[in-house]
Amino acid sequence: MYIVQIASECAPVIKAGGLGDVVYGLSTELENRGNCVEIILPMYDCMRYDHIWGLHDAYKDLWVPWYGGAIHCSVFCGWVHGRVCFFIRPNSGDNFFNRGRYYGALDDHLRFAFFSKAALEFLLVSNKRPDIIHCHDWQTGLIPVMLFEMYKWHGMWNQRVAYTIHNFKHQGVAGANILWATGLNNDAYYFDYDRLQDNFNHGAINFMKGGIVYSNFVNTVSPHHAWEARYSDISCGLGHTLELHNYKFGGILNGIDYGMWNPDKDRYIPNHYNQETFDIKAENKKALRERLLLSQDEDKPIIAYIGRLDGQKGVHLVHHAMYYALGRGAQFVLLGSATNQEINNWFWHEKNHLNNNPDCHLEIGFNEELAHLIYAGADMMVIPSNYEPCGLTQIISLKYGTVPIVRGVGGLVNTVFDRDYDANHAPEKRNGYVFYQTDSHALESAMDRAIGLWQHYPKEFRELALQGMDYDYSWKDPGEKYLGVYEYIRA
Repeated sequence: MYIVQIASECAPVIKAGGLGDVVYGLSTELENRGNCVEIILPMYDCMRYDHIWGLHDAYKDLWVPWYGGAIHCSVFCGWVHGRVCFFIRPNSGDNFFNRGRYYGALDDHLRFAFFSKAALEFLLVSNKRPDIIHCHDWQTGLIPVMLFEMYKWHGMWNQRVAYTIHNFKHQGVAGANILWATGLNNDAYYFDYDRLQDNFNHGAINFMKGGIVYSNFVNTVSPHHAWEARYSDISCGLGHTLELHNYKFGGILNGIDYGMWNPDKDRYIPNHYNQETFDIKAENKKALRERLLLSQDEDKPIIAYIGRLDGQKGVHLVHHAMYYALGRGAQFVLLGSATNQEINNWFWHEKNHLNNNPDCHLEIGFNEELAHLIYAGADMMVIPSNYEPCGLTQIISLKYGTVPIVRGVGGLVNTVFDRDYDANHAPEKRNGYVFYQTDSHALESAMDRAIGLWQHYPKEFRELALQGMDYDYSWKDPGEKYLGVYEYIRA
């Protein structure tokens, strides 16, 4: 099968979050199963060019219709750790992708509408006719719209679209100018509730809604999050649209790349280990303490947090977990970057306040190498998210034998099973701790059980960590499910 992934990210060359990991990991799995996979991406000025091999001109004169005129683009091709990637570079004064960042510009809706248009135009003029076009998040939500309303009349009538929503919070809400820019020049037609009109702002179109309405199949990144999207407010206003299209909507759990996240061969950790050699993990704990200047106290567990510092991640509970861990005689390590200045200032204040504490280290920012060492060296990982479409942190933690303490939302429900209370899994299949409320008492209850097990029943804690390592959250099962979706929509 010939599959083209179109996205705004692909790790490690373009990575702002989990989307990049998913695009790369899924593409790798699909190709390993014998499919032809190509990825189309924007050519950002700030992407990691050192992860691209053999970058060369693929199509020099791509003219993309735009606002009644056309913008000249160059398309480059290169290999990102074995994946064939095409990068689209507009040669115009708009500098759509020369901003020094991936997201956050005031004209993001224009930038990614243009990218979507350019990606389709490239497929058209280069005579590429994939069986499946797989689009991701709001940035590519207009692709199935333009494919159905425009490009199918120019020879692309047999392409099928799978559309994956990674985060409902960002939907791409914009004005009628997008219609005129892309050539969808019929306001009355598209400003219709059954097409692109935003469900609550009737003077705007919604990219993500367009993706849902026009795609052949829509999924989000875990079964439980798909349920939440239909039956709670987590879909941020798109619940009724999902209900209308429920016959083509589902949830497929993300996987992780065990070639990159595997303590048995991780190039970023000093001591490799697996289930049979689990006790070597303690050497990575020592190395983590040395790296972060923590005290080498064998009577204290290390509890960690890795992730963004923002409202989605339950930042108030992250802060509480830090002080609760210290109060319970544990050590606490944090690695994360804040998404707004207020939170950034808050945690820098805490970092300065705790700077001389031998049991705590806050690393404000992100460091890939350090993240690997924390996964390998920590005993527990706290993930108190307000909502979590899938979550990769808990899946990585399980692989490294680091027991997750999670809030029961989204993909966390599908991957972490409470040691004491999960009625759906036998005791030998449980792998962590789960709490459900958003208050500090619920978090403390779960942390108390985890810390207590580590302190008083170390053998049982070790067994729990090993049970977590026994789970396979690679791309094997998700890859099979996506191929099932592809075959279904082709038929």
